[in-house]
Amino acid sequence: MALLVLNDEQRMLKDSARDFLQERGPIKQLRQLRDSRDETGFSRELWRGMVEMGFVGTLIPEQFGGTDFGHVGMGQIFEEAGRTLTASPLFATAVLGVTALRLAGSEQQQQALLPAIAEGSLLMALAVDEKRRHAPSYVQTRAEKTADGFVVNGQKTYVIDGHVADKLIVSVRTSGEVNDQNGITLLLIDRTAPGVEVERTIMVDSRNAAVVRFKDVRVGADAVLGEVDKGYATLSRVLDVGNAHLAAELLGIAQEVFARTLQYLKERKQFGVLIGTFQGLQHRAAHLWSEIELVKSVVLRALQALDENAEDASALISVAKAKACEVAELATNEGIQMHGGIGMTDEFDIGLFLKRARPVQVLFGDYSYHAGRYASMRGY
Repeated sequence: MALLVLNDEQRMLKDSARDFLQERGPIKQLRQLRDSRDETGFSRELWRGMVEMGFVGTLIPEQFGGTDFGHVGMGQIFEEAGRTLTASPLFATAVLGVTALRLAGSEQQQQALLPAIAEGSLLMALAVDEKRRHAPSYVQTRAEKTADGFVVNGQKTYVIDGHVADKLIVSVRTSGEVNDQNGITLLLIDRTAPGVEVERTIMVDSRNAAVVRFKDVRVGADAVLGEVDKGYATLSRVLDVGNAHLAAELLGIAQEVFARTLQYLKERKQFGVLIGTFQGLQHRAAHLWSEIELVKSVVLRALQALDENAEDASALISVAKAKACEVAELATNEGIQMHGGIGMTDEFDIGLFLKRARPVQVLFGDYSYHAGRYASMRGY
């Protein structure tokens, strides 16, 4: 069993990410992006900085311009991004896109795309969901085989950073029925290809998702990522990786909300005394602290399992996502309540954490989804 501690290099990366994101991607930047209705939804300058810091190449092999530092390392970046609410395409491109290419990309696809991601010139997005709730095997979007490739028709929703992605990784049905795991194929499709329509949707957290529609979109046989009809295994692994890093971000959100709330309890007075001296609030704060400590352990173990390619990685990731969802919801609810009336105002930052936590909880499966998935894996 691996020790649930960071090594020196991982701690250094965490410290670097904290310093960089607090300086270059603070909460006030999110406010500026939101209030200006920025077209991209993130700072291109910040993205260039992430490339220069090596964050974008954390999961990319060295031969393609990355550092191959592993999931524990990338998890530290996402934890710190949760603390600062930093908006960037790091998740869609450097986690989901890179993982899909590493798992199923041909040598030609990897050579063409991974170096471009590492240098910051290529953005990617994963288009998987078609229902209101996460259901990766529910695929109605069809790809009909032609003499030289496929013709794609259908629609995907909640595609994170889909409006700015250069390439989309799309789950399509090439055989079987709507809910079958067999018969799903992953295709690489240019966002600007004829027949692709992208509708940007700005979410409650001021981040970007998109509805992507495909109408008679033609792609070549070289667009297949992996094998025809056998894409679900790759998709499941990509979603596992994504959920591990979403859990890390939720951990960062919970920690920052707790720190800010604790500071407020030490400053705010009612009836002439600090509210932090009220025993009821002390009990609630102590409970939240203990829950966050549990999340720290389970998230780190899930990230380690990915780096070790452990057999139980999927189960550990579902535990981590479920627990992180539960505790982030508790932390943000408690943060709002303990701040009282000021916590409900937009001028105070605490509410922005709640608005970010809820979409992250839902993305690729919420508490109920992952609790049920874990129970199913364990035979319940």
